[in-house]
Amino acid sequence: MALSGQTTVTTAGTAVQVGTQDVACPLMIKALDTNTGIVAIGNDGANDVTLSNGLRLEAGDVVVFEYVGNLASLWLDSGVNGEGISWIILDV
Repeated sequence: MALSGQTTVTTAGTAVQVGTQDVACPLMIKALDTNTGIVAIGNDGANDVTLSNGLRLEAGDVVVFEYVGNLASLWLDSGVNGEGISWIILDV
């Protein structure tokens, strides 16, 4: 069974955790098609991410992570309020 969801940033510049789900398979993340600005995903080592140190994604961009462990290890920030990502755990 493939699990999926969406995460949005309420206040631009204030990073949020992508989720709390354990991830034992590859994880695909896609910037929402409705985004008008950049979102950044990652973890700076201090459980945060910014547009300056994260993986920057424009609307519709996709990235696949081979191993994450848990969605809580990934943080999301955006340059515009309310923008975000969709994610799906690729149960292979």
